[in-house]
Amino acid sequence: MKPAIVLSLVFSAAVCMIAAGCSKSSNETAAPAAPQPTKTVDPATAGTITGAVKFEGVPIKFKALNMAAEPTCVKDNSEPVYPPLAVIGPKGALANVVVYVKGNMDDYKFDTPMQPAELDQKNCMYDPHVLAMMTNQDFHVVNSDATLHNIHPIPKDNHVWNQSQPAGAPPIDRSFPNPELAIPVNCNVHPWMHGYLFVFRHPFFAVTTKDGTFKLSGLPPGDYTIEAWHEKYGTQEQIEDQQVTIGPSETKTLAFTFHAPSS
Repeated sequence: MKPAIVLSLVFSAAVCMIAAGCSKSSNETAAPAAPQPTKTVDPATAGTITGAVKFEGVPIKFKALNMAAEPTCVKDNSEPVYPPLAVIGPKGALANVVVYVKGNMDDYKFDTPMQPAELDQKNCMYDPHVLAMMTNQDFHVVNSDATLHNIHPIPKDNHVWNQSQPAGAPPIDRSFPNPELAIPVNCNVHPWMHGYLFVFRHPFFAVTTKDGTFKLSGLPPGDYTIEAWHEKYGTQEQIEDQQVTIGPSETKTLAFTFHAPSS
């Protein structure tokens, strides 16, 4: 076959392919954008859920952390440091429990907090051990120690990243665009350092301290399922009813009790 004929056939085929592609794209319609939430919470009718979390039974006992590989960490901790996996306060109050409204409350729109959620690397531990924030809120990581640290969150629904932070380095500022619960965060330099991050689309969450109390304020009237998560003792919903009904300007009280695992 002559070269001119071959070239003509190739050109014709290319024109047909381009035409077909253009025809296909012109017939396709873009997927409709997801509807944006329009509801806002009316502060005049917003309600509140308060309560406490406690522990019953024999708590798990942990060995003191071995920080001998890092002299700076040993120097900064004059007493033995135990993993903060089951911190129990007065009268069985349980710390590091995340209490939150289950679900993303997609009908409502919420402002991103201006105040950053801060994680400190202090005395060679993450402080706080469990940190909760909203989507797109500034996640502010500081290093208060005189040694190199490393922050390594391992999410499933957000971008995984890993960044070192030398002593005296400026803060690291990141954010998480997607809601996600119980994101592990580790330090690749000091293997005993680890914690959890929680990211919510709404502001109705709290992390208990040693007094075990929590408060979810600003809730629009409605029916809610409240969930409580603990790293070692699991997750539970409110015990009595599957839903808590909040009326206009109403306050409800809930109690959660975690029990030691049966042997």
